Parts: sequence; structure tokens; C-alpha cells
Amino acid sequence: MARQHKGATPWLVLGLPVALGLAWVTQGSGVIEDDPERNIYIPDPLTMPLQVQAAYNEERIFFRYRWPAEQAHVYHDMLRYTDGEWIRHGSSRPGPDPDGTYEDRVAMLVDDGGVPDFGRYGGYITVGDRMRFFSDSASPAEVSEHPHLGQELGQSDVRKYLPATRTDQDDWRSVADADVLAAQREAGYFLDLWHWRAGRSNPIGASDDQWIGEYRNSDAGSGPYTTNWDGDNDQPHWMLDPEVTGQRALRWEDVTSGEVDFDGLYYLSEDNRTDFDPDYDWQEGDVIPRRLLRQPEGSRGSIAVHGQARWENGYWDVTLVRDLDTGNPLDDKILAEQGIYDIGIAVYRNATGSRWHYVSNPYSLGLGRDADLQAASFSGRSPDWSDDWFDMTLFYPGQVDWPLLISRAHAGAEDIAEGTPVRARHSEKQLALYGVEMEFNDAITSRWWMTLLAGLVAMLGTTLALIPSFRSTRQGDRS
Repeated sequence: MARQHKGATPWLVLGLPVALGLAWVTQGSGVIEDDPERNIYIPDPLTMPLQVQAAYNEERIFFRYRWPAEQAHVYHDMLRYTDGEWIRHGSSRPGPDPDGTYEDRVAMLVDDGGVPDFGRYGGYITVGDRMRFFSDSASPAEVSEHPHLGQELGQSDVRKYLPATRTDQDDWRSVADADVLAAQREAGYFLDLWHWRAGRSNPIGASDDQWIGEYRNSDAGSGPYTTNWDGDNDQPHWMLDPEVTGQRALRWEDVTSGEVDFDGLYYLSEDNRTDFDPDYDWQEGDVIPRRLLRQPEGSRGSIAVHGQARWENGYWDVTLVRDLDTGNPLDDKILAEQGIYDIGIAVYRNATGSRWHYVSNPYSLGLGRDADLQAASFSGRSPDWSDDWFDMTLFYPGQVDWPLLISRAHAGAEDIAEGTPVRARHSEKQLALYGVEMEFNDAITSRWWMTLLAGLVAMLGTTLALIPSFRSTRQGDRS
């Protein structure tokens, strides 16, 4: 009769609980969760639809954008009177602003071939090392001390930039020399940025106009807004003019109601402001916008709203217009009949800002030539928009930067080196999922190793427990 091997029991008693414990640690809870301290917020859903149309006449080009949004967010950066002080609401943060005081936006990058990689990889090429609101973003102190970004441009964060503006792709600090940057811009190595803002430009029928080179720069001239804050006295510079508007301030309950009267009063501008009165009997919940709207001037005022950009029945419908040739070739991409261009579009909704947007892959734009999006030629002052919409799927890009994509850590780096376009390799849903994975790459990798260890412990314990069973138990087997 076979003997029971008591040595097997300790291995089973020890190995299996350890393995099960490791399995519980690695599989019993997920790693995908919001973490504001690490600048992590995962939007739901990860993709969204966008419809686009384009049209042009002899002088101007029009772009029309339509996208779904649960509500319109037009209040941005507000000052609320609380306990005798003016408190700011609506600054950049991970995820949506809890009070809804962050504006909706649509932004479009345009290139004429001067930035070849943009037509293949879109906005990914503008996401460099240690970007603002990444988990490893450069500190404000570091950027402020940088000779070019901090001391010359006066910036304190790392925003979008193009790869060739850095001598080392893994180091945001390695900005090329000033003469190199100037030569790049002269050669057309920059992206034109159309930037419509529901709160800081739309009420006065304007859009911002910027460009991306070594930083996200503004065109020459003045923009559609400025800051309404007197830092020396901790109070606004201006308030609503009661002789024009019948009131000095907005009310917090109206700002946070989620409802907007586009024909009513929800902004502060040069046409309805007056000097702030510190002696007025301000009440709890009085609100003054921290941004003063003004008509943009110079190259920065090249883009305007055509008609009325409005949110209605769950959709924004925004049309922007600009001269084909603005006369500012160092700020704008000059467009012309028979031209082929590349575009990439981003949408901000649900009171989110900074990197919490949805972005498109790059698409070609044709004026009189075949392209993904063909602009309709028309005569007269305004297009009739009789052509079909061009449908795009936008996606949340997560924390994926260009240095990662061209490194050995990315399995597709060789495809990028060979110039294979992103649309040939990935769907928007895949890109969104990859973006989320990169937000939690360290945690996912750690769980993978722990799962592997759990499996090895279980295998080792089982093997050691079973070894005695394979030994002969009959006396005659031994000589």
C-alpha cells in the first residue's frame, strides 16, 4: 500500500495561500481611477463625434463645426464675492470644473506641408517632454528659470511645441538657438492654430489666432481678452456698468445654473464695463468675470465668428471665417485655390480645459482638389452649406507624448521612422485606450509582475507538493 507523503502538505498549505493572496492583490481591484494629485482624470466616454464643413470664395474661407454637449459652458474664470474677498473660480484643473466655470472650446491646427510629420501623426508631434498637466510635468520654477521659455517668453509651464525646436527630444529644456527658431518660422515650420472660446471670444464674435513653434505662441497684436484683476489691491479692475447694464455684477446662482441666455448678459466687455467701485455694498454671491473681452487687433484678430455661434438642443454649431491670405505669413498658413493642407481638430466640453480634450487624427483639406475634407467653392458673401457633413471621431489622447512614440518603448516606433501614418495603424478607440493605459503604465506593469510572481509561486508550491508522489513506494524497487 502506498504511503502518504506528509512533506507535500506544508508546500500546499504555504504555496497556495501565498499565490491566492498575490492573485487577489493583482486582480482583486483595478488600477484605472481618477487621481487629481497626479493630474489624472479619465473622461467618459473616451470618444466623441464631430461634424465639419468647409467652404471658400475668392477672398475668405469658412469652417463650420458641430458637436454634441450636454450643456453650454460659457462662463470662464469668475470672481465671486465671498466673506469680504473676491475668490477666483474656474482655473485649470484635472477634469471638469465642479462649478461649471470653464468654457467650451474648439481648436484647429492647420499646416501647408511645412511640418511634414503633422500630416501623418497630427497633434501627437506637438506633445513634448514633461508637458503641462502630465503626471511628470515640469515645475513652474524650472520653466520660469529657463532662458528662453521663462526669461524671454515669460512662461511658467511647458505647452505644445514642435520636435525640431528641441535639440534633444527627451528634454524640453533643449530649445534651439534663437536664429534657428527664426529660420524655422521663416521656412514655414510652424502650425497655425485657430482657437474659438465660448467665454473669452464668442460673445464679441471673435476667435483667438495663435501658432505653434517652440511654444504655443499668440499672433502679433492683441487678443480678444485681458485679465480683470488688480493684484496690488486684491480686487477687480472693472465691473459691469450699471448705467449700461442695470447692474454691477452677475449672481453666482445664475452662473452655476447650467442655463445660458445668449442674448442676455453673461460677460464683461469694453462696451459694458466701468471702473471697479470698492466702496459699493457688495453682497455674498456677487460675481464679476475675471476676463475683460475686447476686439482683437493685428494678426491675432484675423479669425472671426460668422453668424452666431450657439448651443441649441444639445449641440454647438460654430462657424469661423478668415481671409485666405491674411498677409501675415509668419503667423498664419496662407491658403489658396488648388492647395492641399492638413488639419487636426480638438474639442473641449463639459467644463474641461488643458489636456482634457478630445482630438482628431490628421485629415487633408482640399481647395479645388481631392482630399479627405473638400472645401466647397461658392460665389457671394456666405456659403449655403448644402454639401454633406464630414464626420470625424475624436478621442481622448491621454498621456502619450512624442518622445515616447519615437522611442524603443513604443512598438510602432519603426513605423513612425518609416513614415507610416497613424490612421493606417490605429482606430480612434484604440488610440484612446492606449492613452489611458499610459496614464497608469507603472501600475499596470507592477500588477503584471505581481501576477507573474503569483503564478510562479503557485506552480512552485504545486510542483514541490507533487514530487513525492512520483517517487517509488515499494521496497523491491531499491537494490
